[in-house]
Amino acid sequence: MVAPEHPFQTLTGMRDLVEPDTGRRRALVATFAERAERAGYGEIRPPLLEELGVFLRMGEATDVVSKEMYEFEDKDGRRVALRPELTAGVVRAFVQHHPPTPWKVWYSGTSFRRERPAAGRYRAFDQVGVEVLGVDDPDLDVEVVALAWGSVTDLGLRRVRLVVNSLGDHEDRQRYTDAVATFLRSRRADLSEAARATTERNPLRVLDTKRPEDRAVVADAPSISDYLSPESAAHLERVLAGLRAVGVPVEQDDRLVRGLDYYRRTTFELVADSLDAAQNAVGGGGRYDGLAEDLGGPPTDGIGFALGVDRLLLACDAEGVFPPADVVLDAFVVDTAGGETARDLVHELREAGLAADRRYGGGSLKSQMKSADRSGARWALLVGSDELDAGVVTVRDLRSGAEQVAVPRADVVADLRRRSSEHREDTGT
Repeated sequence: MVAPEHPFQTLTGMRDLVEPDTGRRRALVATFAERAERAGYGEIRPPLLEELGVFLRMGEATDVVSKEMYEFEDKDGRRVALRPELTAGVVRAFVQHHPPTPWKVWYSGTSFRRERPAAGRYRAFDQVGVEVLGVDDPDLDVEVVALAWGSVTDLGLRRVRLVVNSLGDHEDRQRYTDAVATFLRSRRADLSEAARATTERNPLRVLDTKRPEDRAVVADAPSISDYLSPESAAHLERVLAGLRAVGVPVEQDDRLVRGLDYYRRTTFELVADSLDAAQNAVGGGGRYDGLAEDLGGPPTDGIGFALGVDRLLLACDAEGVFPPADVVLDAFVVDTAGGETARDLVHELREAGLAADRRYGGGSLKSQMKSADRSGARWALLVGSDELDAGVVTVRDLRSGAEQVAVPRADVVADLRRRSSEHREDTGT
């Protein structure tokens, strides 16, 4: 095989994730999962690859479907796609497996969209979220939206706003879409070329434009509140009142729409004011009553949300919260007597539940102690020829400067477990 002319690099919009970023992401998912599971949600892991038709139900007029999906024909001749989001796959799983309702699930995972990379936006991106299927109750909407809000505040974020709207039922949304399209066409001369094209494909998407010339037009557009049925209006009022009753600060915005065609009634977005306005949505969701039916199942109510991990972490950086945790070692074994003791002792420490490491390849006492300091370990366990002859290990506290002590080799694991436990109690870690 001929070597490549240049070293291989990641593809556009893709990246390698390493520590401390990977550890920070694990901590974020764990924080989210803990809150979701307290509310009775179980984990689901839908596949990365689905039949293309699963995602076409998102709406062929949306950019996700028309421009951004990674779709191809597999070796069996099927049209398939890498998932651009997780909701459709979760609903497909519901239709396929017929779980009892209400079906409450949470997820974390990577999705793929071939869009222009930007700050906090990659072509492979991670999300966490929840879905609930089988219940039509505005109080469930309150639970789901409050869960999203709590998941964000659990990270320490404070400069975040929750914005809620309703797109009404199918008939409400269609009437409103027609009214918006008529209005935008009447102001066609004032719109950007991109907005004119979007008007013909998906007029509601123009409402959340970031272009100044289009925002001036959108400010005069019809309001969804004038097109809601009495039932949809009552549903929205119940949701807003419920959120306020449980202490979740909420803003109503008639201009809020979601980019996918399956949304109905409650829609919401979490906006980080610490980020640039063009990329400040850290998550959102809403009701998608009817999506299960579109995927071949019975008529089923549904609601959910997804939070973007990259945007959340950018917002955390902007506010100086949820920092990456250091990789903490309890012990670093320094062995200048041949390495066998280091090999065995590190294994024993790890099996006892302690975090331990060593320097492979040997080296002088000075060089190994430098490695111990760089490792961040609390204690160094020294084994030289004198310790080997005496059957002891020297325990040196690398952080406090306390006097080092010699501990019998047979007792060193138990001694370090005691020291580690006392240190954690003293520091509250």
